[in-house]
Amino acid sequence: MAARDLSVLLSVILIVAMLIIPFPHWLLSFLIIINISLALLVILTSMNMKEPLDFAIFPSLILLLTLFRLGLNVSTTRAILSEGDAGKVVETFGTFVTGGNVLVGFVVFIILIIIQFIVITKGSERVSEVAARFTLDAMPGKQMSIDADLNAGVISEHQARERREKVSREADFYGAMDGASKFVKGDAIAGVIIVLINMMFGIIIGMMQMGMGFGEAAGHFTMLTVGDGIVSQIPALLISTATGIVVTRAASEGNLGSDITDQLFAYPSMLYVAAGTIFLLGLFTPIGLFITLPIAGIMAFGAYRISKSKNQQDQNEEEIEEEIEMDEMKSPESVVNLLNVDPIEFEFGYGLIPLADTNQGGDLLDRIVMIRRQLAIEMGLVIPVVRIRDNIQLQPNEYRLKIKGNEMARGEILLDHYLAMAPGIEDDSIEGIDTIEPSFGLPAKWITEEMKDSAEMFGYTVVDPPSVVSTHITEMIKQHAHELLGRQETKQLIDHLKESYPILVDEVTPTPLGIGEIQKVLSKLLREKVSIRNLPVIFETLADFGKMSSDTELLGEYVRQALAKQITSQYASANQTLKVITLSGKVEKAVADGVQQTDHGNYLSIDPELSQTIIEAIAKEVEQLSIQEQTPILLCSPAVRMYVRQLTDRYFPQLPVLSYNELEANVEVQSVGVVNVI
Repeated sequence: MAARDLSVLLSVILIVAMLIIPFPHWLLSFLIIINISLALLVILTSMNMKEPLDFAIFPSLILLLTLFRLGLNVSTTRAILSEGDAGKVVETFGTFVTGGNVLVGFVVFIILIIIQFIVITKGSERVSEVAARFTLDAMPGKQMSIDADLNAGVISEHQARERREKVSREADFYGAMDGASKFVKGDAIAGVIIVLINMMFGIIIGMMQMGMGFGEAAGHFTMLTVGDGIVSQIPALLISTATGIVVTRAASEGNLGSDITDQLFAYPSMLYVAAGTIFLLGLFTPIGLFITLPIAGIMAFGAYRISKSKNQQDQNEEEIEEEIEMDEMKSPESVVNLLNVDPIEFEFGYGLIPLADTNQGGDLLDRIVMIRRQLAIEMGLVIPVVRIRDNIQLQPNEYRLKIKGNEMARGEILLDHYLAMAPGIEDDSIEGIDTIEPSFGLPAKWITEEMKDSAEMFGYTVVDPPSVVSTHITEMIKQHAHELLGRQETKQLIDHLKESYPILVDEVTPTPLGIGEIQKVLSKLLREKVSIRNLPVIFETLADFGKMSSDTELLGEYVRQALAKQITSQYASANQTLKVITLSGKVEKAVADGVQQTDHGNYLSIDPELSQTIIEAIAKEVEQLSIQEQTPILLCSPAVRMYVRQLTDRYFPQLPVLSYNELEANVEVQSVGVVNVI
């Protein structure tokens, strides 16, 4: 057995022995000094720890020290009542505190008991109880946070295990502290009772057995009782204070001493205010400057030194940061960082800075947040953070949107104007600068604020510049959403779905479909403006058909059919009617005959002249519907839908191509045009 283990066991045996065996006075004095030393060591340790778990043994230590103190109380009580003496330490404390006046010493001791029992012990007990309750209530949330960080790849499995263990240890620690604080409270109560016993029975024993008079017995035994109580309550007070320090410690980077000095003197100007207040107190009151002036001077000098030191420290930190930046620029890693490409970038000229500057009333940042929320609801895709920056290479009123480093849109706005779009025929009385609405390519005008009311009276749609920009950003992100969905983003969507549907996810991935195949299916849906928010239905379909085929194009068609209700509600009108352009049987047969089957999937290969003829016929029908201000939709059979989409994608990327299986049975389909070839 190690020496340290043996010493702890012997200490426990010593405590038991004190309860039974009378100890000589010199040994009691020796043990009392050890008790005071241990209490000092405990409170100093509690002040220098950074977090409660650094002193995890504290609850058990409280129990052992409480038993040790009670054992000393029993031994000193035995010595006082049996011999009228409890050693030099007890006598010295009693004589020193009473100062020749037993009554004053007793009052001082009573005040010490009140402070110990009502203030320190009661507060420590309450804090321990509340900390234990809050820690246990917060434990599930902390565990979920650890799991989320682990799933997101922020931490490793080893780090997650360490953090879970720490959360469990914190809960155990505060639970143990809640119980240990009851020992501290009981010790205070026991101290009061022991004092009363010593005084009452000491006087009786002194008068009846030792032949003392009442005054002599009262003075002698009160002195010993006060001394015994002091040497017992001082360590108890230190332990109670240490308990309060441990359970009230919040997460910090230093010990209690450094935290107090850093945070209490964090604002040197407040020290000047306090110094001035103390100086005025001595100047205008009978207290006098003799007492207040030195204190005010010390505080003012301390404020000056702290301010000077803080300024020097800030200057040193700036120099260090500059050196670090210079070193980073010289290092090879700084060049590697330049290779990073932001998913979405919004750049603007210096004339549009008020759009993003909140000090000038700009709300572009808030609008970007709302756009991300809106697209998450509409498309089911978490849009990456949009990097917003000014670019002096652009014209003052010009902006551009880049996706993965490639420019996708460019526009120009006038901050002091409004964009007005005519409902049909333009009114000549509405004057403005002719332009094109950037989101949908409609003819529009930039009008002044004075012309705004008139334009609205004539039925114009009037939009402010921030709304023009945010609408343009929204539409471009919708159009290129499929480019923003990579394997990493797909993995995040799968992990989110797995929290609610673990069995469904396990049936789809990693077999029979990997993340790459799932990403291709989801990207195909987004490319055709189909929301992927309903992931459970998508994965149910992939689970059914993924084992039959790994062709992502074909799986995408199955998913579209499973999302028929969603697709129908997306395009059908309120009265459940759908006006469409259909393909003639001849066109559908030509497309079906042009399908080529290979080991790597099927693709469409038809005669270029026939292909051009079909495209021209579709363009004619789309143009007629556009003139009638109707949204063109192309409807065909399920067997050729994806090949028709391949055919029209280059020429009509915004034209929805639906199949009969993607429409609900209760929808009334009205054919307003037929694509035919001669």
